[in-house]
Amino acid sequence: MENKKKDISSMLKDAVILFAITLISGLILGFVYQITKDPIAAQEAKAIQEACAAVFPGETGITFEETGYVPSAQLTGEMAATGVEVGTIFKALGTDGSTKGYVVETTSKEGYGGNIVIYVGISTDAMVNGVSILEIAETPGLGMNAEEVLVPQFAGKEAVSFTVTKSGATQPSEIDAITGATVTTDAFVNAVNGAVRVVCEELMEGGQ
Repeated sequence: MENKKKDISSMLKDAVILFAITLISGLILGFVYQITKDPIAAQEAKAIQEACAAVFPGETGITFEETGYVPSAQLTGEMAATGVEVGTIFKALGTDGSTKGYVVETTSKEGYGGNIVIYVGISTDAMVNGVSILEIAETPGLGMNAEEVLVPQFAGKEAVSFTVTKSGATQPSEIDAITGATVTTDAFVNAVNGAVRVVCEELMEGGQ
């Protein structure tokens, strides 16, 4: 009986020690979180501003404000049919508070190696200011050449429905495909077209 009591006492002691360790660890983690959450949030906000600024090159003093805008169900459905999903949408604001354009995050789920996530900057005069890649995992030497081959083809062009060509672009709306990576090219162009549609068909027409 005495041994049994000792075993119970030992178990209770171990339980108390374990509880104390867990409590202290939780308090430490909570303390660290409180200290680091603001700097982390600041870094994330800075990264977003820099990513947005990358698709509005040459502009100074512009800030980017999240709009919270959600595309209509009809447009969302039409884009989903091409494998495109719209993410966060930002409004580009000049130093005087005027709207200079928009930055739209779009994801194509039909990349050869997975999702392709991009930011597309579109000015209020319906021109594509730039495109920036946030996430891509295509084939090295082929689809991964999107940064060098595809991105430069959009800057400064009218925001229209872009099409892919394999025989050399003859129209501003045509985009030369990456050699050997048509799937990547199609997915990328669809993602850009999704951003164009959101801005030109809804945001600008709706006066957002």
